[in-house]
This record gives sequence, structure tokens and C-alpha cells, in this order.
Amino acid sequence: MRKPPLPPLGSPLHLLLLCCSFALAGYAGVRLLAGDWFGVALWFVGAAVVHDLVLLPLYAAADRALVRTAGRHVMYVRVPAALSLLLLLVWFPLIGGRVQDRYALATGLSPDGFAARWLLLTAALFGGSAVLFVLRLRRATKQRPPAAH
Repeated sequence: MRKPPLPPLGSPLHLLLLCCSFALAGYAGVRLLAGDWFGVALWFVGAAVVHDLVLLPLYAAADRALVRTAGRHVMYVRVPAALSLLLLLVWFPLIGGRVQDRYALATGLSPDGFAARWLLLTAALFGGSAVLFVLRLRRATKQRPPAAH
């Protein structure tokens, strides 16, 4: 029986970039774990457990309910919701107002308005998605042949 051939390794540039990314990730890991390695490890394990045991079932159930209600048009809700939640995840400390003093000291900028801007951006994402949905729905009805009576 003949074995299948091994996949190609890639170009030398690809391998160099891969090695550089591993070196950078290793350096970042060493720097990150140098201060409080137990706290960082606990945070990573806690984040994985909370995501897998709490968040994943919640957003899977929400997605199933959305698919049942919206049917094939579910992407017009999924995409803006995912982008909005990603922005909330990244900027949560500032949106929630938890690190206002540290942010102002570190940057010299006012931390006010992050929640309002996030809400405006979320409204713009859902509004743009609604406009796109209406435009595509109108185009689809115009292209449909008239029904014979």
C-alpha cells in the first residue's frame, strides 16, 4: 500500500514569516508571564472555562432562535451583532467606565463618550444592515417575473 505524499512546506518566505511569528509570540509570552504568571494563567483558564461553559451555550441558543425567526435572512442580524459585540469586548473597560482614571493618566485624553459612541456605532451597523436588506429585497422583487392570474 502506497502512502500519500506529504504536503509541501511552502515557500522560504512563508517559512521565514512563520518562524518570525513564533519568535514574536514566544517573546510576548515571556514578557507577559514575567510579572504575574499565575494571574495570567488563571485568567486564560478562566476565560476558556467561562467561554465554553457559559457564553457558548448562550449565544448558540440565541443564534438558533434567530435562525428560526429570521430564516435565511439571518446574516443581516448576525454580522452587525457580531461586530458590535466584538467592539464591546475590546472596549468594555472604557464603555463600562471602569478604568477612566487610568486611561486619562496614560493617554491625557478624556475617557468620556465611549458608551455613547459604541451605541451610535451599533445603531449605524444595524441601520446599514437594514438598508442593505431592504435594497436587496426590492431588487429581488423587481427581478421576479409577474405571476400569471
